Amino acid sequence: MSDASIYSEATPEVSEQLLAVACRRFSSRTALVTGAARGIGFATAVRLAAEGAQVWIADRDNDALERAYAAARAHGITLHHAIMDSACADSIRSGIADIQAKAGGVDVLVNNAGGSLHTPFPLMEESGRDWERVMTLNVMSVVWTSQAVLPSMMQRRYGRIVNFGSKAGRFSSLIAGANYAASKGAVAAMTRQMATEFGPSGITVNCVCPGVVMTERTQRLWAERRTEEERAKILSDIPLRRYCSVEDVAAAVSFLASDDASFITGVALDLNGGQAMA
Repeated sequence: MSDASIYSEATPEVSEQLLAVACRRFSSRTALVTGAARGIGFATAVRLAAEGAQVWIADRDNDALERAYAAARAHGITLHHAIMDSACADSIRSGIADIQAKAGGVDVLVNNAGGSLHTPFPLMEESGRDWERVMTLNVMSVVWTSQAVLPSMMQRRYGRIVNFGSKAGRFSSLIAGANYAASKGAVAAMTRQMATEFGPSGITVNCVCPGVVMTERTQRLWAERRTEEERAKILSDIPLRRYCSVEDVAAAVSFLASDDASFITGVALDLNGGQAMA
């Protein structure tokens, strides 16, 4: 199955919950959200823009970027967009260099791009190539984007980086494979290391660790891979008895990226409704 085949060409939705934000705490900030043409990334971009940020969304799919731009614009939200392949270092470097030249720097980096790439779940069926692809997209993409924005953040002595971990990387998973869980565990470890290294420069680095988020992508995969009984069992294991929404994630990212969280760094914030607790 190709990566693109699990997505429809539907225009992403902008919920009123994302727009109903009273504060404008990012009015002087520029934010970059990777993998933001749809799903969690798009919702996060809309939330940051609704709070006043100049937001750039990056994705490798130009048509999807255009649909995201149009969907946001229909609600009075402007999202600048840039084609960027998060699995390619050169694409990331050139894309961010162009954004920085146009925007004057990136204050907030949200490393949302990533995924399991739908490789086999059982460890014994995962090939070396599967591992390389997943680690490149989930780990190396964070390295490359961070390396591209950190010099200007250090120079200005200000920056907010929010990485995307996962419940799988914190507590294991019955849904994602070993390579995905390992890659997200690496992101959490890298988040702590980056927080230690760049804290003296006024830069905070945190990560959010969602559980099951019912995006269009997740719904399609679950319909293919999980029975109704299996889905009901997973839901019953969540104390709040609902799945995480893209709005839930966007709100958490917005907080960690804001000055309200200026004394929070190195945190892996669980967003799983109590399904797993540390």
